[in-house]
Amino acid sequence: MRLGVDVMGGDLAPAPILEGALAALPTFSEGDRLVLFGDEAIIRSGIADAGVDDALIEVVATRDEITMDDAPVEAARSKQGSSLVTMAKLAGPKAGADRLDMAISAGNTGAFVAAAQMHMRRLKGVARPGIAAVVPTFAGPVTFVDVGANIDPKPHHLHQYGVMGTVYARRVLGIDQPRVGLMNVGGEEQKGTDDMKRARDLLRDDPAVEFAGYVEGRAVFDGACDVVVSDGVTGNVTIKLAEGLSKGIFNRIKTELGSLEPSVARQFSPIVQKLYAEYDYHEYGGAPLMGVNGGCLICHGSSKARTITNAIGAARRFVDLGVNARITEILSAQKVEA
Repeated sequence: MRLGVDVMGGDLAPAPILEGALAALPTFSEGDRLVLFGDEAIIRSGIADAGVDDALIEVVATRDEITMDDAPVEAARSKQGSSLVTMAKLAGPKAGADRLDMAISAGNTGAFVAAAQMHMRRLKGVARPGIAAVVPTFAGPVTFVDVGANIDPKPHHLHQYGVMGTVYARRVLGIDQPRVGLMNVGGEEQKGTDDMKRARDLLRDDPAVEFAGYVEGRAVFDGACDVVVSDGVTGNVTIKLAEGLSKGIFNRIKTELGSLEPSVARQFSPIVQKLYAEYDYHEYGGAPLMGVNGGCLICHGSSKARTITNAIGAARRFVDLGVNARITEILSAQKVEA
């Protein structure tokens, strides 16, 4: 398996990105390759400092860099020599024998999505790709599709997100019969726009989807469904709100524990650490861009070393479990609306 990492992408790049990628090497087999994209001098120096065996490593030197402040589509078009775009090209169908099985970046999400759609194109039957992010809830992990790639989806886009989310939840998360909910302002049938109602009907009528109906934001964390379908704005705001709330709660707990007697605080510390690990987005690694003809894993901009290590593990599972092949199998047999 060939897994590519954009060493220059991310708020904290390049050091923790490279560190996390190299930390995943013990999971690689002889036929695997870790392909690192970015400033060659920085990457070579980091490999030497880490003291790892570079037999399974390839370095692709790049000259440009896409920053978090760059306009996404313009940057993807104009900075062809950047680590992000170069990697996206090698993950596309035109790459030949050197094609990457997965491209991983914590860089500019919009630029990564644009580059992926330009150079990987879409899977057969897919109308519009969407980002699938796994959110830990009190009832278990929930897959959100979309969380930022498509801010103005058509009803058939939302329907396909339900199909793709179902495949991901079943194959990667091991949920036998994922229940799909459509994010709306209420659970009542009469609520929502005409497009929302049309998407509801498409999801309800598709035998490939176990449709649970409309779902409100508060119900997501109570186990109302296993997959949430939404437009990119709603999905993005929801998961970032959840991240911020989770972080704030744990910081408050840490402060309160600090005010206790040390012996008492030590008793609670293992419980808090366990809960934090369960609700920490770094544990999930990244979110795949579902529907592109290739592997594209989008990591959080604030990714740490362990985020990237976990992302490599998530990338391997995505490829091994044949997620794209199953999506193609289902959607290529369905009519895609204009």
